[in-house]
Amino acid sequence: MLRGSLIVLRRRCGKPGCRCATGEPHATPALSYSVEGKTRMLTLGGVDLSEVEAGIARYEAARAELEGRARSGIEALRTRLAATKAGRRR
Repeated sequence: MLRGSLIVLRRRCGKPGCRCATGEPHATPALSYSVEGKTRMLTLGGVDLSEVEAGIARYEAARAELEGRARSGIEALRTRLAATKAGRRR
């Protein structure tokens, strides 16, 4: 499970004869994530890319499930509090 975003770093290597000097810069996939409010990045190789994508997808699925449970918990609390208030009015 991985928290973060996949990004693509684009850069020029500085070699005058390289294709990036006059054309498309080099592209490197990376994982961008934050730790204690600071953004960090890990550059990835092509082999790591699918593993990282799967880890991010697992994190997003778990986060969505947790959000759903939290909403259900709040709704259950609201229902219970409304029933308690209705019982006091009688």
